[in-house]
Amino acid sequence: MSPAEFKRRTFDYGARIVRLVQALPKIDAARDLGRQLLRSGTSVGANYRAASRARSKAEFVAKLGIVEEECDETLYWLEMLTELGFIKPKRLESLHTEGSEILAMVVSSITTARQRAKPLRVRRKTAKLSNSK
Repeated sequence: MSPAEFKRRTFDYGARIVRLVQALPKIDAARDLGRQLLRSGTSVGANYRAASRARSKAEFVAKLGIVEEECDETLYWLEMLTELGFIKPKRLESLHTEGSEILAMVVSSITTARQRAKPLRVRRKTAKLSNSK
């Protein structure tokens, strides 16, 4: 998936989160949880966008780390809303799946970026050690 496609995917995820929050029951607990979900869910795309404009590998990895945290927090709030019965599990199934997929891709990107940031000599030495086992 290209960075532009992933940027669009995280944006669409945030938009879906906004629509979900708008559909929550109008009671205090649901509103409070909804605000938390709204912040973390829309932050996924915003922080990925910031990561894509990073000026260095280190900055890219750091900003992707924020995306990872926000995505994981979003999954937490989705699970909380389900557990408390504010939203039916079936309604959140696709959002939870999408969040989990985004999270997995971000974690993979962080791992790849960290590997590429290592000096070539260290990467070769590590590869030799793993091949000799």
